[in-house]
Amino acid sequence: MLAEMTAIAEQAPWIVRHWAAVVIAMTCLSLVVFLVLLLAKYVRICLNIFVDTPPPLSMGPVDFQRLHGELVRFRSFDGVSLRGMHLRPPKHNEYKGTILFCHEYGSDMYSCARYARPLIEAGFDVFTFDYRGHGDSSNRGRYKPLQWPSDKELEDTLGALAYVEANLVAAGRPADVGLFGISRGAGAALLAACSTPTVKAVLCDGVFSTDLTIISFMKRWARIFARVKLVYENHSEKFWQFLFWLLMRFAQPKLACRYPSVRKAARELRDCPILFIYGQKDSYIREDQTRLLYAEAPSPKYLWIVPEAKHNQAAIIEPVEYAARAVEFFRKHLAHEPIGRIEVTPPADIEVA
Repeated sequence: MLAEMTAIAEQAPWIVRHWAAVVIAMTCLSLVVFLVLLLAKYVRICLNIFVDTPPPLSMGPVDFQRLHGELVRFRSFDGVSLRGMHLRPPKHNEYKGTILFCHEYGSDMYSCARYARPLIEAGFDVFTFDYRGHGDSSNRGRYKPLQWPSDKELEDTLGALAYVEANLVAAGRPADVGLFGISRGAGAALLAACSTPTVKAVLCDGVFSTDLTIISFMKRWARIFARVKLVYENHSEKFWQFLFWLLMRFAQPKLACRYPSVRKAARELRDCPILFIYGQKDSYIREDQTRLLYAEAPSPKYLWIVPEAKHNQAAIIEPVEYAARAVEFFRKHLAHEPIGRIEVTPPADIEVA
C-alpha cells in the first residue's frame, strides 16, 4: 500500500507535491505587490506635495525703495542668459569687499534693497541678479522653477560668482566674495560655496534643506492619505528617507533638474563662516530643521533666531539689529576687520562657535 501511495504522489503534478512552497511563494508575491502598490501611492501623493505645496511667504509687503545700479547681462554656467546689477557704495567709502546677493523664490534682484542697503553704506559692493525664470532673466527647456533649490539655481549662482570674480581680477582686487542668500537663494548659496574656494563667508536667511522639509511635510500629511493609523504611526525614520529617495527618482526626470542636498553642502563646507538667521514663527520651516543644519555645519558658525519673525521676515521685524549683524558678519569674515565676537541670541541649548 505504501509503495502504491508513493507511486501516485510521484505521478501527481509538481504543484500538488510542493503545495506548501507554492503557498509561501504566492503569499510573498502578494505581499511584494501590496508593498509596491502602497509605495506607488505614497510616491504619487508625495510628488503632488512636492510640486503643489504653496511656497513660503517670499517678498511680503514691498516696504523698501528700489536700488538702482549698473545693469548687465551674463551667463549661467549652463549658458542661460541672466540679468544682474552692480551696486556700489559712495566713492568716498573705502572698499571692503564684494557680496553676491541671492534672492528668494518668486522675487527678483531688486529685493536686495531690503537687506543690502546697510552693507553698501558700510563700503561693500553688492552684485544682485535674477535667477532663471525670474525678473528679466531667461529660462530654457521645460524647467519650471519651484521653491526647492535645484542644480539650475546652483548653475546660476556659479555663473554669477564667475562673473563677479572675473570683474574683481580685472580691477586688480582679490577674487574673494561673500554670499547673502534668502530662503531658496540661501540654499543655492550654500551649494555654490561648497565648491567655490573664493567664497569666504555666507549669510543664510531662512535656509532649508529639501530632504528635511519634504520629509516633515510627508509626516504631517501622512494621516490624510494613509488613513490607517497603524500605517502612518509606525514608519521608522529609514522608511521616510527611503520614500524621499524614491520621490526624487521620479521627480527629477519629471521636472528636468536635480535637487542637491543643502544639508550635505552645509556639512562639507570648510573654512567658510556661516551666519544662520531664522524666524521663530516660521510656519514653513521648523526650528529643529534650522538647528540641525546649524549643528552639522563646521565652525565658525553663528545662529540668530528672531522670536517674532515669520519666514524671510526677520529684516522687517528687527531691521536695525538685522543690519548691524549682517554688516558686522561681513566686516569680520570678508573684510577681515578686527571686530570682536559677533553676538547672537540662540536658544539655550545651542552653542555659538
